[in-house]
Amino acid sequence: MNNDVIAKDNVYFIGAGPGDCELITMKGYRLLSHADIVIYAGSLINPALLNYCKPHTAYYDSATMTLNEIISLIVDSMKQEKLVIRLQTGDLSLYGSIREQIEELKKRQIKFTIIPGVSSFLGAAATLGVEYTVPNVSQSLIITRIAGRTTTPSRESIESFASHRTSMAIFLSVQSVNQVVAKLIEGGYPVDTPTAVIYKATWPEQMTVKGTLQDIAKKVANAGIKKTALILVGDFLGDTYYHSKLYAAEFSHEFRQSE
Repeated sequence: MNNDVIAKDNVYFIGAGPGDCELITMKGYRLLSHADIVIYAGSLINPALLNYCKPHTAYYDSATMTLNEIISLIVDSMKQEKLVIRLQTGDLSLYGSIREQIEELKKRQIKFTIIPGVSSFLGAAATLGVEYTVPNVSQSLIITRIAGRTTTPSRESIESFASHRTSMAIFLSVQSVNQVVAKLIEGGYPVDTPTAVIYKATWPEQMTVKGTLQDIAKKVANAGIKKTALILVGDFLGDTYYHSKLYAAEFSHEFRQSE
């Protein structure tokens, strides 16, 4: 394990993983176990992760806080030479809202380090036992969301992405699953395209609903899923697959000659 020195003049942003407490990285776990202050995304992370902290660690749920309150807490804590951890769900590079926090820290010349995490789109694929990039089926994955209170550029509409008919993972949209399905079909996916909705991937209460674009919205409604779920769509979820060249006996490469 890398035992880099932990600097208290540094804020650590940690990706907490998709929900399973063992899917935090070793570096994230080590830093969390030394934390004096943890500002965590209470509506999204598994609270059992806080069990990794010291007995007297102070916790603050950012779900009830504004950006200014978060930054003020970080600044005040660092003045007291406290080790501050900003614990957020999944991986911070996807829908993590960290840019605005980092820009405020930069204004104050406060150093920061980002520790990546396991995203829910990875946890969901592992749960389903699938890969997004199946030879001759799909070699690309589009990660997106439907427009809501957070708008999306018009060039990134669901229907425009759907025209590629590649693998797609749609975040933060299950509350509008009927609208998502309509846009996917409008964009070019056939109605029989395999689709899955995974509620709280890797959590103990995980729920998986499988179907096609034709029936997935009704199945999701019947299951009572209204939030904290990922929509996966594409032929990678179907029964068609092809072997890769990597392990083919007739395929030569740097490490192996063909038979």
